[in-house]
Amino acid sequence: MKWGWVLVGVLLCFGGLCWGEKGLEIPEYDGKDRVHDLNSKNYKSVMKKYDVMVIYYHEHVAQNRMAKKQFEMEELVLELLTSPVALTYQLAAQVLDDLDDEDIGFGLIDEKKDSAVAKKLGLDEVESIYIFTDDEIIEYDGELAADTLVEFLYDVIEDPVEIIDNERELKGFHNVDEDIKLVGYFKSEKSPHFVDYEDAAEEFHPFIKFFATFDPKIAKKLTLKMNEVDFYEPFMTHPVTIPGRPYTEAELVDFIEEHDRPTLRKLEPHSMYEIWEDDIDGQHIVAFAEEDDPDGFEFLEILKEVAQENTENPDLSIIWIDPDDFPLLVPYWEKTFKIDLSSPQIGVVDVEDADSVWLQMDDEEDMPTADELEDWIEDVLAGRIDPDDDDDDDDDDDDDDDDDDDDDDDDDDDDDDDDDDDDDDDDDDDDDDAMMMMTMMTMMTMMMTTMNRSMQPSCEFLDLSQIWPEVIANLKTVCHHLPSSLISVLSNWSLPSHKSQAQSSVTPATAQQRPHWPGST
Repeated sequence: MKWGWVLVGVLLCFGGLCWGEKGLEIPEYDGKDRVHDLNSKNYKSVMKKYDVMVIYYHEHVAQNRMAKKQFEMEELVLELLTSPVALTYQLAAQVLDDLDDEDIGFGLIDEKKDSAVAKKLGLDEVESIYIFTDDEIIEYDGELAADTLVEFLYDVIEDPVEIIDNERELKGFHNVDEDIKLVGYFKSEKSPHFVDYEDAAEEFHPFIKFFATFDPKIAKKLTLKMNEVDFYEPFMTHPVTIPGRPYTEAELVDFIEEHDRPTLRKLEPHSMYEIWEDDIDGQHIVAFAEEDDPDGFEFLEILKEVAQENTENPDLSIIWIDPDDFPLLVPYWEKTFKIDLSSPQIGVVDVEDADSVWLQMDDEEDMPTADELEDWIEDVLAGRIDPDDDDDDDDDDDDDDDDDDDDDDDDDDDDDDDDDDDDDDDDDDDDDDAMMMMTMMTMMTMMMTTMNRSMQPSCEFLDLSQIWPEVIANLKTVCHHLPSSLISVLSNWSLPSHKSQAQSSVTPATAQQRPHWPGST
């Protein structure tokens, strides 16, 4: 009996595992094409079928392929549908295909083939995703991942204004601190002031959160008066009341656009590119901190304190990045910025060339105080800390190096000139010595030759014919700069042989061959 219960327990365990796998199945693309290829003939009819239409405006695929045959279209479609972007797009379409509340359609528009359609729909940025809903066009500027895109679309199909009816919903409102949010108090949904508020919300949906209440008790806890709206920056506990109630839609839109750059904002996957492009004078103050890490949480609290104390400064905007939200980018950021993201970091970054300067922090010591952090930020805003200074230093170093090189070149040139002058002087001295020696030896040789010819045969004399080649060789070694014309003369100089009086008067035809200097004429 005991073994029977053991068997039942084992089977139940396997059954639990099966149920767990079934409940946690991650969708994979099933290969079914749910994406419409929109063109001038079908785009209107296709878009009418859906409550929300998602359009991927892509580059002309033919630019990336050598497609010249009849099956060109099949190849292009296959390439598009198997690219990472298209698979993300198809998977998002598949996940939302069974959504009961809204019908969401997905379409493609080719930059070249469907340029007329793109112009009519107001699509101006290629390789972007546009979402059409309720006469509003929303450009998706986030990470191109299926889960991020689907999550963003879930936000899109939500109502632009969320109503707060009770204490629990009020608590939920206070827990929303990473986004810009507004809350207003109105008489009812039919109030014209609420209608204007709702119309303004549609302009910024889903990037800015709009809340409203019709309950006077909730309004009292929010310290709101009738038809009054409070504006909350991210991470701020105290709101700013929009002046001039009641408001028109245009007045609300103008105020939000004027204050839509928070003092402290978080980089989110669904809006990362939009936030990064919203720089101040080409720079961002960027803070990396893991909220779930003790050091990161402590640093983030200090950062919030600094932001709350400087919320009136229009030139201050800090981007907080939680590395846990972007695991694939962590190695890139560490390599590009030369920092260690295992501990909190804050720096100023040039958005064009990614040059950066970072506050020196030791993770083994306490985090910087709010005052120390505020002083550093003031130095950044005053321009005393600037990532472009590194470029200037590099340029100065290059200039100094160039100057040093020029000085070295000048010194080398001077040394070379001095050496050349010394060599020339030495050569001139050698030439003078050689000429003097050669002249003396020539004169001596000519004198001795004359004496040799005039002497009697019985007289003993020096036989110069035996040593003459050696004399010429020695002269060549010593006088390497001797003019070739003089060497030629000496080389061709004939000396009589000391054999006999008869030999001394021998005819030129039988005379001893003259010594010959190689290369002489």
